[in-house]
Amino acid sequence: MERLLIAIVIVAVAAAVGEVVRRRRQIDPPTQPRRELPSQLDRSDFAHPESPWLVAVFSSESCSTCADVVRKAEVLRSDDVVVEIVPFQTRRDTHSRYAIDAVPCLVVADAEGTVRTGFLGPVTATDLWAAVAEARSPGSIDRAGGCDRHEH
Repeated sequence: MERLLIAIVIVAVAAAVGEVVRRRRQIDPPTQPRRELPSQLDRSDFAHPESPWLVAVFSSESCSTCADVVRKAEVLRSDDVVVEIVPFQTRRDTHSRYAIDAVPCLVVADAEGTVRTGFLGPVTATDLWAAVAEARSPGSIDRAGGCDRHEH
C-alpha cells in the first residue's frame, strides 16, 4: 500500500511539473510575409544612377505575371527613365536588401532614390503609365481619390 501511495505522489508531481513546463514554453507564431514596397532605394545599386528616374522591376524568371509587368515597364524606357529588371535568380542580394518578398514588385524612384509610386502584383499598362506620369509631374493626372502608392 505504501508503494502505491509513493507511486501516485511521484506521478502527480511529474504531471504538475510537465504542465508548468508546457505553459512556460511559448511558441512563436509563424512568420508572415510583409508584402510591402520599399520606400527608399540606393540608386548606386542600379544602372545609371545619374538618370532622373528609375523604374525597378523585382521579378522572377519563372513568373509569367512578372514577364507581363516587365514587358509593360520596358515601354517606359527613355533618356530620363532607366528601366532595370531585377530577377530573383541572379540578384537575390538586391531582393534581400530591399526586403522584397513577393514578385512582381515594380517601383518608380526619383534621382535621390525616393520611391514615388509602385505596384505589387499585376498592373495594367494604363495604370502603370499614369502612375509614372503622375510621379514625374505631380498633378498631371486627374485621379479622384487616388493614392501615391498602389498595391494591386
